[in-house]
Amino acid sequence: MGKQNVYMNRELSWLKFNERVLEEAESEKVPLCERLSFASIYQSNLDEFFMVRVGSLIDQMSVSEDIRDNKTNMTPAEQIEAILEQVTRLNHRKDAVYESLMKNLEECGIRLVDFRKVSKKESESLAQYFETEIAPLISPTIVGKRQPFPFLRNKEIYAVGVLERKNGREKLGIIPCSSNVFPRLIPVPGNPGTYMLAENLILHYIPKAFPGYTVKEKSLIRVTRNADIDADALYDEDLDYRDFMIELIKKRKRLAPVRLEMSRELDGNIVDILCDYLKTNTEYVFRTHTPLDLSFVFQIQDKLRNIPELFYEKRIPQNSAQFRMDMPIMAQIEEKDKLLCYPYESMKPFLEMLREAANDPDVVSIKMTLYRVARQSKVVEALIEAAENGKEVLVLVELKARFDEENNIEWSRRLEAAGCQVIYGLDGYKVHSKLCLITKKTEGRLEYITQVGTGNYNEKTARLYTDLSLMTSDPGIGHEASTVFAALAMGETVKDSKHLLVAPNCLQNRVLEMIDEEMEHAKAGEAAYIGIKINSLTDKKIIDRLILASQVGVKIDMVVRGICCLIPGVKDKTENIRVISIVGRYLEHSRIYIFGCGTRQKIYIASADFMTRNTLRRVEVAVPICDEELRGQLSEMFVTMLCDNQQARELQSDGSYIRVQTEDAPLNSQEWFFDQATR
Repeated sequence: MGKQNVYMNRELSWLKFNERVLEEAESEKVPLCERLSFASIYQSNLDEFFMVRVGSLIDQMSVSEDIRDNKTNMTPAEQIEAILEQVTRLNHRKDAVYESLMKNLEECGIRLVDFRKVSKKESESLAQYFETEIAPLISPTIVGKRQPFPFLRNKEIYAVGVLERKNGREKLGIIPCSSNVFPRLIPVPGNPGTYMLAENLILHYIPKAFPGYTVKEKSLIRVTRNADIDADALYDEDLDYRDFMIELIKKRKRLAPVRLEMSRELDGNIVDILCDYLKTNTEYVFRTHTPLDLSFVFQIQDKLRNIPELFYEKRIPQNSAQFRMDMPIMAQIEEKDKLLCYPYESMKPFLEMLREAANDPDVVSIKMTLYRVARQSKVVEALIEAAENGKEVLVLVELKARFDEENNIEWSRRLEAAGCQVIYGLDGYKVHSKLCLITKKTEGRLEYITQVGTGNYNEKTARLYTDLSLMTSDPGIGHEASTVFAALAMGETVKDSKHLLVAPNCLQNRVLEMIDEEMEHAKAGEAAYIGIKINSLTDKKIIDRLILASQVGVKIDMVVRGICCLIPGVKDKTENIRVISIVGRYLEHSRIYIFGCGTRQKIYIASADFMTRNTLRRVEVAVPICDEELRGQLSEMFVTMLCDNQQARELQSDGSYIRVQTEDAPLNSQEWFFDQATR
C-alpha cells in the first residue's frame, strides 16, 4: 500500500470541508434564509483560504520547487494545480445553488434584478438614481501615462471598462464600487421588494462615468490578496510590539494578489493586461456567475424576519442545570467541578464568576489569556472592573490572532489604561490556550478557581460555536495554571506538567504516550479505545501513531469537523479507524480527547487541534475531567455525535465523504443537545 492510500493533502481536505458547507446551501432540508448564509460562508471561507493557504503555497514556490507536503509528497505547484481544479468545480456548484436560491426568494417577495429584468420605466428611475445618488460619490480613474494603475483593495469590488477613443486607442477605466456612503442593495423605484446591487448599477452606467469614450467591454472584478505574513520572522525587538502589529496589518492590506474574480468574460488581451498590472498569473483568474461578494444576503434576511419558516427555529442558550444563579457562583465551583456546554447553555455563570471575582475581597488576582473577544466584551469589562478594584489582573492578549489583531490591539489599550498588566505572547509561539485563573487568599492560604475552555472568551461566538468550559477548584490544576501564567509572564513556555497537557512541550508527547498505552492494552488482548473530537487533524506524528494503533487493534473513533489528513478504512492500515464530520447549524469547535476504557479511561477537553501548529508552535492547554458525573456527560455527548445521522458525513477509504444514513430514528446531535439543555 502506498502513502497516498492513507494520507490526504491538507489543502484538498480543507476544500472537502468547504464542499460540506456548500452542501448545506444546496440542502432543501435547510430553511431558505439559512441556505443563503451557508452560500455566503462558503464564499468567505474560500476568501480566507486563498489569502492564507494559497498565499503560503505561492510564497513557498518562490523559495523552492523542492518543498514538499510531508504526507502526500506534493510540491506547492502540484497542490495549487489541484486546488484551482477543485475550486473551479465547486464554484460551478455555487453558481447553480445561488441561481436556485434567488428563484426561491422571488416566491417570498424578494427579487434581485439586473438591467435585463427591469422595465423601461424602472430603468429610467434607476438612471435618475445613478445621476443623483451614485455618480457624485464615485471616483472613476483612467489608467494612462499620467495616471498609474490604482491600488485595488483586498476583497473590494471594482467596475472595469475597456475604453476606446475615436482614434481607436484603448485605455482602461476603473471605478471603485464598495462604499459606506451609498447602499449595496438599491431598491428599484415603484417595485417593492425588488433590488439591484450597487455594483451592477455602476457597471451598467459606466459609459456615463467616462464621457467621450466608447465602452467596448466591461466587467466587475474583485482581487484577493495574500495575507500570509509571519509576524515573528519580521519582528524587530527595538519596536513596541503593538506598534509593530499595527504596521504589519497595513502591510498585509498591500500584499500581492492571489486571485482575480470577474463577473463577465473579457478579451484575453485585457485579462493579460490586468494580470500584468496586478502581477499575478492568468491561472488565478476565475469567472463567476454569482455576485462577487455575497455578504448582502444578510440584509435580505433582515427583510424576511417576519417569515419564521425561512429560518432555523429560534434557540436561546439555557441556564445550566449545574448552577443556581441566585447563589454565589464561585462557592458552587468550590463544592463541585462544573462544565458549561455552549451554545446549548448560557455563558452567564462564567461571566458572573468573573464579576464576583472582581468584587470579592478575598480574590487577590485574576489571570487570563485572550485570543478572540467580542467587540463589546463583558469579559474585558469584568477584568477592567477587577483592576479598578485593586486586584492584580494579568492578561495575555494575543495580538497575532489572525484577522482579529485590530480588535485585540484596541482592547489591550483599554486594559492597560485600567491598570491591568498586559503581555503580548511569546516569540515564535501564538498563545491559543483558553485559560483563566482566579487566586484567593483565605486565612493565609492560597486557593484557586481555574477555568479551562475549548473556545474563545467571546459572548457572540458562544451562541454560534459548540464549545466546552470547565470550572474547577482542584488545587493541583490551579497550581499548574499558575505555573503556566508565570512562564508566560517571563516570555517562556512550560517545560513539564502533571495534570494539564500544555503545548508546545508537553501535549503532543503526552498524547503519543497515551496512544502507546492503548496499543499495549490491545497487544495484550484487552479492550483498547481512543475517541477524538477536534476541528482538524494534520500532525503527522500523531497520524502515524494512530495508524499503528489501528494496526494492532485499537478501536478509534474521530469527529473531525474540517481538515483530516488521515484516511480511515484502508485495508491493513486504518481499518479500525472511523472518521465523521458534523457540519450543521452551529460551528463544531469543542475538542475532546478520550483514551482507554472503563475505570482507566482518561478524558480531556482542550484548546488544541491535532495540527503541528497547535501541538508544537502554540501555547495550548488540555485539562483532565476528574468528576465522574462530568466524565459521564462528556462520554454521552461523544457517543451522541457518533450516532448523528442527519448532519454527519463519514470519511470513506477513497477520501470522499458521504452522508451518514442509518435505519435508526433521525438524530441531529446539535438539536438533541439543545433539547437536553431545555429539560
